[in-house]
Amino acid sequence: MMNKTKTFVPVAVGAALFLIVAAWALPTWNFVISIGLAKGLAVLGLVLMMRAGLVSFGQGLYYAIGGYSVGLMVNLWRINEAVLLLIAPVVIAAATAAVAGLLLSHYRDIFFAMLTLALSMLLYGLLVKSVELGGTDGFNIRGVTLFGLPLSGTARFNGLVILVLICFTAVITVWYFGKTALGRLLPGIKDNEIRVEYLGASASKTIYLSYILAAILAAVGGSMSGILVAHVDPEMAFWATSGEFVVIAVLAGTGNIFTPFIAALALEFVRTFAYQHAPNTWQLVLGVIILSMILFLPTGLGGIRFGKRNTTTVEAGEKA
Repeated sequence: MMNKTKTFVPVAVGAALFLIVAAWALPTWNFVISIGLAKGLAVLGLVLMMRAGLVSFGQGLYYAIGGYSVGLMVNLWRINEAVLLLIAPVVIAAATAAVAGLLLSHYRDIFFAMLTLALSMLLYGLLVKSVELGGTDGFNIRGVTLFGLPLSGTARFNGLVILVLICFTAVITVWYFGKTALGRLLPGIKDNEIRVEYLGASASKTIYLSYILAAILAAVGGSMSGILVAHVDPEMAFWATSGEFVVIAVLAGTGNIFTPFIAALALEFVRTFAYQHAPNTWQLVLGVIILSMILFLPTGLGGIRFGKRNTTTVEAGEKA
């Protein structure tokens, strides 16, 4: 375990530095990288839930909560400080998940998935019908700063650096959570929940806390998406957005913490290239690539192994 600790943190630091250097060297791709990393945060929480055998089709709920919290604070209350804009969505998402989780933590399989989808679509319907919230068009977000440093528009690179640091913090947090007693229970719940209960642990409590953590990650991703894209709309809560998160999570797999970001970035780059070179059939190109990855990598990017080392289920739950 000590060796894993010594290697994981340097790898995480190296990955963060690589992203910052890549964003600086490729300024025209900063928009795509920003979207990929923001979605990666939401997918990271989803992957955490998948370790317990649960798939949420409603992460768009918290993604939209994050984006719209920022948008409302900027446009209605004229709050432009990024620190405040990021704290508020975390509190709102955590409170919402704490209430919803009381119900969801007692459901499994398709019932859990459909309930999460229903909650997300409730918010979508509210956003679409509410003129005060921008209706179907949403609204723009301008002038966000961090202690006076602009984060969007021509200064998007500054915001991207902040996003990379947030992703780094999220990865470290989820990694440490996976090493706790609750984090180690997630694979056990997936394999045999009854046995976990017989051992004296509470599966519902573990799922409840994991759901709240996943909601916070999605809200932070939505907040940073709103800040860097400078726009939010109801599509953030639509089922297609939540479904995209699930697709990315399947491509990423549950065996590694870094793969949600790799899969999200890869999907955004592929989508961009496909749209540029095949504007009329880019969905077909994207679908073929996704299908190929599912066929040849059934366990996702996290299932790629180098060498002949065998990995047990418990170790998979501890993996970074």
